[in-house]
Amino acid sequence: MPSRTNSSPRVAVLADSDTRWKWGALTAYRIQSDIRLDGYLLRGRATPTVRQLDEVGARADSLREIRGVDFLARMQDGVRSLDRTRYDVIVLACVGGAVQAMLHGLAHAWRGAATRPVVVTGYVGVVYEKLADGLLLRHGADVVLANSRHDADRFRAVYRGVGADDSSVVECALPFLGGARYTGAHTPYTVVFAAQPSVPDSRADRTYLLRRAVEHARRHPDREVLIKLRSKPGEHTTHIEELPYQKLAAKAPGGLPANCRLVYGNMGEVLDRTDLMVTVSSTAALESLHRGIPTAVLTDLGIREVLGNHHFLGSGCLASWDELDAGHRPEPDPEWLARQGVAADGDYEQAFDVARARVTALRTADRLPPLTPYYTARTAPGYLPGILARHGLDPHGEPVAGHADAPEETGGLRRVARETVREAARGAYRHGVQRVAPAIRRWGQL
Repeated sequence: MPSRTNSSPRVAVLADSDTRWKWGALTAYRIQSDIRLDGYLLRGRATPTVRQLDEVGARADSLREIRGVDFLARMQDGVRSLDRTRYDVIVLACVGGAVQAMLHGLAHAWRGAATRPVVVTGYVGVVYEKLADGLLLRHGADVVLANSRHDADRFRAVYRGVGADDSSVVECALPFLGGARYTGAHTPYTVVFAAQPSVPDSRADRTYLLRRAVEHARRHPDREVLIKLRSKPGEHTTHIEELPYQKLAAKAPGGLPANCRLVYGNMGEVLDRTDLMVTVSSTAALESLHRGIPTAVLTDLGIREVLGNHHFLGSGCLASWDELDAGHRPEPDPEWLARQGVAADGDYEQAFDVARARVTALRTADRLPPLTPYYTARTAPGYLPGILARHGLDPHGEPVAGHADAPEETGGLRRVARETVREAARGAYRHGVQRVAPAIRRWGQL
């Protein structure tokens, strides 16, 4: 069998949305250099479109959509292969339930194998909700990446709290921080409001935020106000967006002023011209702070866990639109920045050294122990089977009879001949999620 120490490791990234693909692919490049990267997009409601993939900008040597059971079959074949089609590292960049299902599926697929890939997982951004739930669903991976010292401490505390092994937790940083440092105001002075798909979730709150951004543009005609959107109507991201800002903007009284507009595109390119970043709790705030751009985390709707802006307590960035209208520019607290892994002092590149060393040591080891997630049929008999079943697996992580036998779509990513039919089906699904389901919930409250 070829040596596991060859200079070009093979890495597979399994992702289920545009942002998780970005995190997974860039993480792979951060922790292993000179790699061959194969991307697998888990087929589902949030599978990214070609436009979203282009906007993210993370590249791979190959990229295809796949079902979870077919991914597991490929990984099983890989560990039994005698050529270099096997992988050295697998990055699971998915929602917690999908990660847990893949961990059990991989444990079953690799049972008795002499060697296996290193399995890495983590979070795409700020962890402000479902900390215990999400972490325990990720337990069992060889490496669970924490994006900051703050997160690493919390992750280890959760694992220790249930008596689970916490040695998998490794501190690093968000892999997509970077870009040129902010050196001063642009012409025109540019304010960016980074919108989020699901925060806030009510029409009134989202309309309020849009109105305040528009009013800021009218108060400051010498400034440009950009409303940075994550997706176009009909596209899905990591979170479901029931009330797209595009539709709210179309109904804005008087329309948008000339110096206020909706924009898409790579966040890094938008930050290149940003003088003030404004958001409720988007990870874009950390990208902005890393560059030294003045950043405001809005308090207009309160400082609440459901909004995620409570994560920025102590940051020095909390502010309201009234304050921003009056010219306030928040100044971040250096100690808070350091603890959050923003590394604004310039040592960002070293943030991945420990993770890189850990993965390399595991990758070159003669043998790795079996994957052993905390959740089992003994510890979570009323929870785990449902998670596995959603991904076509039985309670032991084995593909359900008949599920794996269904034909897998062949060919490249989103074959053009099938695009129209598939998009129509997704459109129907999205209509149900965005229109029918909210109406049913409202009726149920009457």
